[in-house]
Amino acid sequence: MFIGGSTVNLDAKGRLALPTRYRGIIADRFESRLVLTVHDDGCLLLYPLAEWEDIQRKLVRLPNQNKRARTLQRMLLGYATEVEMDGNGRILVAPRLRDFAKLDKRVSLAGVGNKFEIWNEEVWEKNCGDWVTGPDGDAELPDALESLTL
Repeated sequence: MFIGGSTVNLDAKGRLALPTRYRGIIADRFESRLVLTVHDDGCLLLYPLAEWEDIQRKLVRLPNQNKRARTLQRMLLGYATEVEMDGNGRILVAPRLRDFAKLDKRVSLAGVGNKFEIWNEEVWEKNCGDWVTGPDGDAELPDALESLTL
C-alpha cells in the first residue's frame, strides 16, 4: 500500500524521483515497472504494472456501446504509458502527460493505496484547502461510506 504525500521536483528532462521509502518495494515486487495514465480530476495516476494490468482488463470489458465507458477507455488506455524506475528512483513523465496534468517544476505525489496520484503542486494545495473548508463540505456521503468510522 502506498500512503502519504511528498513534494518532489521535476527535472529539466521531465523526470521525477519517487520517495525513497517505496523504491525498494517497486524494484523488488514490481521489477521497477510502472504505468502512468490520466485521471479526470486533472492529475496523473501511477500504478505498478501488475496493478495496472488488472485495471486494464476491467476497462476493456466495459460495454463499448456506452459513451461514458468509451470515453473512459480512450482516456485511461490512450494515455497509458509504461515507465521504468531507473537506478536513482526516477521515472520519466512524457510531455503529453505533463501537459495534461499541467505539471511544472514542483509536483505533489500522494500515495493512495494501490497507486500514486501526481498533481500540479498548486492544484493539489487548492484541492486540499477546498476539502478542509468546503465548497462541498455539506455534500452527502455515498452509501458505501456511511458506515466508515475515522
